[in-house]
Amino acid sequence: MKVRVLSLTDASFERSPGQDADVFAANLIDERHEGPITIGYGRYGPGQGLHETMAVDDVMIVLQGQVTIIADGDVRTAVAGDIVYMPKGEAVEIRAHEQGALTAYVTWPHWKPAYTQDGA
Repeated sequence: MKVRVLSLTDASFERSPGQDADVFAANLIDERHEGPITIGYGRYGPGQGLHETMAVDDVMIVLQGQVTIIADGDVRTAVAGDIVYMPKGEAVEIRAHEQGALTAYVTWPHWKPAYTQDGA
């Protein structure tokens, strides 16, 4: 069966590349599975965040908690149920609030190879 139902219990979190903060990612579908996109979960510790120029187009869905996203001087807060679109090339800061945050993401193309190609 090619259709998959993905769950948080399937996730194996790793520290987000290039980050010292309490920010973790868990790819469930990626280039290893021959899919055209990457799907996974992100976990941000309380008050933790990252600064990054997007290596790929990214969609983040906030599942728990809330995050503040800053891009081009625009400050937005996303809460559980909100969807955030971050286009390739956009410089963003993502910061979890005091309770931390759990997110899901879908990227195109695969973020990890694109991230390393850009030298990050």
